[in-house]
Amino acid sequence: MLSIGAFARIGQVSHRMLRHWDAAGLLVPARVDEFTGFRSYDPSQLERLHRIVALRQLGFGLEDVAGFLEAGVDAARVESLLRARRADVERDYRLAAARLVDVEHRLRLIERENHMSIVEIIEKSLPSLRLAAGTAVVQDQSEVAGVVGPLFDRVAAVIGSAPGALETPVAQYDMSEEGLRITAGYVYTGEPREGVEIVELPPVGRSVCGVHLGEMSRIAETWQAIHSEAIARGLAPSGPCRELYVRADGEDQSNWVTELQQPVAPV
Repeated sequence: MLSIGAFARIGQVSHRMLRHWDAAGLLVPARVDEFTGFRSYDPSQLERLHRIVALRQLGFGLEDVAGFLEAGVDAARVESLLRARRADVERDYRLAAARLVDVEHRLRLIERENHMSIVEIIEKSLPSLRLAAGTAVVQDQSEVAGVVGPLFDRVAAVIGSAPGALETPVAQYDMSEEGLRITAGYVYTGEPREGVEIVELPPVGRSVCGVHLGEMSRIAETWQAIHSEAIARGLAPSGPCRELYVRADGEDQSNWVTELQQPVAPV
């Protein structure tokens, strides 16, 4: 079983949204502790979660989503619905266009549920890191791409003159009640400077890590494959995930290399 925190991290939604869907009867936890009220989810419920998110991102109301799910909508039907609404979404304003990227990601996850390729992952500890960073909170996964880059740019503008200050870019993602909290910056040993935050990332005793090669638009698929493999090993997320950008030079992302790091604990 997965805690609500672990389930939220894997599904890339907030705790608040999961509770809302529970109250609406769309996604009821597999187990609720009668004494503490803690919610737990079964990994098999991720399939239903992806369908709900995809349909909601395209503007379907809760009653419509409930109707689709009660009718036993399968991957092919969801794909048909997504494609039918694509034209409407593309006519919306700029943020809706960004959300379309996330819809495509959810669609690919649905299509690959039963035959997702396994990403080779290793288990290791993670060191503590001192970052010169910027932070932001977003409510929608589709907003991430438009936030992370400017955070790095803002920090680089402040510390970029220090030798070696931009060698190790790192981002941390933490799903909470408020939304997805992003911390993006560079490993930094210098003195604090106005305009950036000094953030201490604590050491992690156990994590699963894998490598994403190429464009960031497909990184969510690699994350999902890592989480699936971790679950298969009896592990669940136990803290904010990190992305270490090993190679991220230039506008052409085809040669980028990103290490994905997820703290874990036994289920």
